[in-house]
Amino acid sequence: MPIPTPTTSENEEEYIERCMSDPIMLEEYPTERQRYAVCIMTFEMSNSYTNQDSYTDYPQAASDNAKKVLDWRDEHGDEVQGMTRVGWTRANQLAKREPISFDTVKRMAAFIRHEKNAEISEENKGKPWKDAGYVAWLGWGGTEGVNWAIRKVDQIEKQK
Repeated sequence: MPIPTPTTSENEEEYIERCMSDPIMLEEYPTERQRYAVCIMTFEMSNSYTNQDSYTDYPQAASDNAKKVLDWRDEHGDEVQGMTRVGWTRANQLAKREPISFDTVKRMAAFIRHEKNAEISEENKGKPWKDAGYVAWLGWGGTEGVNWAIRKVDQIEKQK
């Protein structure tokens, strides 16, 4: 059965959402985990992804923040809340220091809207993995990653 292909106008999040809900994908890959793996691999292998510039010069601190969240998930399982499928993908990319596209850098920069979550809430001081906002903030690179993304977007757009 054919797997949906990304269009040039779709970003990663849009494609993953469309791919995951495609009737053929639902039939062919019954678990969400299977569909997600196929969809993300298809997106990464597509021409729309490989023809874009990608970046690996994000700070090590952004990778370390993402690794912390992934470690919490491994250690505490379902107690770790606050991340969407796209958020977990981002955390994995940053933790592995994978190249990220300009679209992804822009989404990281836009995550500044969640800056209020840069600090652990009082009730979760002893168990930061239970603070959904803080988990999401770190998974997207934390303050270091978001600030890098904002600077990177400005730099790239000035070059256009």
